[in-house]
Amino acid sequence: MTEAVIRNKAGMASVKDMPVLQDGPPPGGFAPVRFARRIPNSGPSAMAIFLTTFGVFSWGMYQVGKGNKIRRALKEEKYAARRAILPILQAEEDERFVKEWKKYLEEEARIMKDVPGWKVGENVYHSGRWMPPATGELRPDIW
Repeated sequence: MTEAVIRNKAGMASVKDMPVLQDGPPPGGFAPVRFARRIPNSGPSAMAIFLTTFGVFSWGMYQVGKGNKIRRALKEEKYAARRAILPILQAEEDERFVKEWKKYLEEEARIMKDVPGWKVGENVYHSGRWMPPATGELRPDIW
């Protein structure tokens, strides 16, 4: 439908001839708009937050110190046990080494029996220094 049919007039109407329709405020007006900055003053103070944080941190460090003491005691107990059984372990290792050394000397005597002037078990390095024997298998490729 066209405007002419709606108004029952031919052609375009002037804006001035048109009825005025405008929204207005509700009766009694609109509610006031809050535009002020409202910061709530509730909650703990800065001092309360600081003291709580300090207390929690202090308690945590106390717990860490207790844990360190317990860990240190367990570590010392472990080392004391190791020191206590060390002579037994060393004696067992010495016994094992003597058996291996005898096997090694027998094998050396068997291999070098045809070499004139060869002394079984003599050190081939003439440094004059005593070297502790190596532990473990002496010659794993022979046996």
